[in-house]
Amino acid sequence: MAKSLYIAEKPSVAQEFAKALKINGARRNGYLESEDAVVTWCVGHLITMSYPEKYDLKYKRWSLDTLPFLPAEFQYEVIPAVQEQYEIVSGLLNRPDVDTIYVCTDSGREGEYIYRLVEQMAQVQGKVRKRVWIDSQTEEEILRGIREAKDLSEYDNLSASAYLRAKEDYLMGINFSRLLSLKYAGSMSNYLRSDYQAVSVGRVMTCVLGMVVRREREIREFVKTPFFRVLADFAMQSGHFQGEWRAVEGSRYYQSPKLYKENGWKNREDAETLIGDLSQPQPIEAVVLKAERKKEKKSPPLLFNLAELQNVCSKLFKISPDETLRVVQELYEKKLVTYPRTDARVLSTAAAKEIRRNLSGLCSYNICGNIAGGILEEGSYTAIGKSRYVNDKKITDHYAIIPTGQGLGALSRLGTNSQRVYEIIVRRFLSIFYPPAVYQKIQITLKIKEEFFFSGFKVLMEEGYLKIASASFAKQKKEDSAEGEETACDAQMLKDLQGLRKGSRVPVEKLFVKEGETTPPKRYNSGTMILAMENAGQLIEDEELRAQIKGSGIGTSATRAEILKKLVNIKYLALNKKTQVITPTLFGEMVYDVVSCSIRSLLNPELTASWEKGLTYVAEGTITPEEYMEKLEHFIRRHTQAVMNLNNQYALRSFYDAAANNYKGAK
Repeated sequence: MAKSLYIAEKPSVAQEFAKALKINGARRNGYLESEDAVVTWCVGHLITMSYPEKYDLKYKRWSLDTLPFLPAEFQYEVIPAVQEQYEIVSGLLNRPDVDTIYVCTDSGREGEYIYRLVEQMAQVQGKVRKRVWIDSQTEEEILRGIREAKDLSEYDNLSASAYLRAKEDYLMGINFSRLLSLKYAGSMSNYLRSDYQAVSVGRVMTCVLGMVVRREREIREFVKTPFFRVLADFAMQSGHFQGEWRAVEGSRYYQSPKLYKENGWKNREDAETLIGDLSQPQPIEAVVLKAERKKEKKSPPLLFNLAELQNVCSKLFKISPDETLRVVQELYEKKLVTYPRTDARVLSTAAAKEIRRNLSGLCSYNICGNIAGGILEEGSYTAIGKSRYVNDKKITDHYAIIPTGQGLGALSRLGTNSQRVYEIIVRRFLSIFYPPAVYQKIQITLKIKEEFFFSGFKVLMEEGYLKIASASFAKQKKEDSAEGEETACDAQMLKDLQGLRKGSRVPVEKLFVKEGETTPPKRYNSGTMILAMENAGQLIEDEELRAQIKGSGIGTSATRAEILKKLVNIKYLALNKKTQVITPTLFGEMVYDVVSCSIRSLLNPELTASWEKGLTYVAEGTITPEEYMEKLEHFIRRHTQAVMNLNNQYALRSFYDAAANNYKGAK
């Protein structure tokens, strides 16, 4: 009897497929089997790319004479630690009674690559191959994925882009790491009087290092500039409010060179002179020129993708992106949430149609069950398909991370962080079914003599989604009712302010100077670093490249945390575990200087953007893998030759000295 083989990415996922398929047969070594089906699994990657010495022993010794290394055909090998499982999977793939293979590895580029490597190594022939593409591990979703599985050949372009991504990282890493190590590592070790340390370079890793070092140097070079604002206290029946002077058009000081921007002076004396001019005659009185009132709505935020979740968890729990990914992966494998490695922050139309199922399941969640029940009762979920939270065009592989409404029995057995991360995912999800928060905004322009003062107020009138947005474990505090230059006020003051009209006269209690100073840019923390990697378009001037990198970013949702972790592990970056703030190390800065003076483009988002755009084109079928490889090999040849012609080791010492001055105990 012919059988179907289901191959998952890891044992826990295979177990869920077996449950969904009602496979109650014997558990064998590395697989499960029933009368008509076999379920097996990889354990992540089973196959890897071979090191250069496997091509030829001459490559074992690092030498400039053997660079660039650009094999005509790439070699692969089984990872020794998982040899046994590979043999099992390979045997099952080639079993005569297996006629159909269902590929159930993770639904994304990396999952595709994991299976294709195994199939390639096992030399599978003559089988029907189907691709299962799912968004969660619930039984319904698994069965839908199997039922709607497409022929594997429809994913050939995705597979080609996966192979190319691996080849690109492999070739850039091996060639440029060897090249820069041979050229500069000796002089770097001599400078530090330390043991020899190779220079590790990567397409994404080096770009991230560049972002952190540049930010650190901006902070070091920043010179604080003091400035002096002129403020007024205006008297009202219920109290007083402040207004800020600005040198707008009509002011005697409009565009004066003595100003620091329009709302401050470079020198205190000039600010005090202005106060003296405005203080006579007494008592001082202001006239209202304009009093604008309007309501402002603040909609619930978009749903979580992995980067946004990592950023929020870094802020709330001070945990690293790598730990957040581990937690949300655990929640996924326990069926509690949908697929985590996603860049999308919206739902698909298909998911929106079935959203009642998620809400119904959440009614059993003790923390938010009453909220989910209320949403179902009011029926607000029925209109979600027409909202900004549903957009098929903004989804590539998977929609946003949301609770499935299932698996709640396992939640109490998980750690505190896992339970809290689940709660914030649930609350973000439930928020989209609530109305916006509504604020009353009041903008007042007053005039004292010929000078203008401005006041802004923002008061929360209707909580809307804010009523349910705060987590149960968070310290209770009022939602900020004012942001930026807008001030909070109580109900009585609001009533007084709303009574102001054009021409109203308001007594001035006092005028005074408030000193401020410019602030340097903030250091990245682990969360903002992930967001910066996702939204690296802000660093790029080219419109087309910016649009591309906005969609794919530096790295992918699946790899960003690992890249950051590697940079910390190899001591190019330092991560403060308590604050999650990221800073470069001295060696990291030296590597930055070496790359900047040799292959500068590796430090820039433009490079990652252009390669990522090419991979997208391959996945879409717009360009061929051959065209992509030709461009990649040309890039490596050109830069390898350029670095070989350099003789700048001694000149780099001045860069090392400049960096070392910022580290205690360094030269």
